[in-house]
Amino acid sequence: MARIKLDMPENYIFSTELPVRISDINYGGHLGNDAVLSMVHEARVRFLNRYHYTELDVEGFGIIMTDTAIVYKAEGFHADQIQIDVAIDDFNKYGCDIYYLLSNKKTAVEIAHAKTGIVFFDYDQRKVVSVPQAFKEHMIKDA
Repeated sequence: MARIKLDMPENYIFSTELPVRISDINYGGHLGNDAVLSMVHEARVRFLNRYHYTELDVEGFGIIMTDTAIVYKAEGFHADQIQIDVAIDDFNKYGCDIYYLLSNKKTAVEIAHAKTGIVFFDYDQRKVVSVPQAFKEHMIKDA
């Protein structure tokens, strides 16, 4: 089976840092795969908050994950500071992809590449909706 490959963007529009907590360490003594997904989630919430959005309110609509891909590049250890750079790309009618570059803040070693596909969702109508134009304009302007 072929390995997953993510073509990461060149420009990132947001950056945040998270520590590797002891609860993020797995039986192998390093950052667990489930913890990486949790870090990506926290980075996405912080990113949206920068624009005064939440996962339930982006210009009046929520977002739903349609897919996630993570490529692990190196180990992370307890107390490492992880820098997570965020970019948005691949807009379509209903959503886009959010990319995350996780690196060790001190050494600059890349820990993981990740991508989450999102679509916009009207929770009242229980249906997928088009990307809000104001959201897309914010993202394009900052790219």
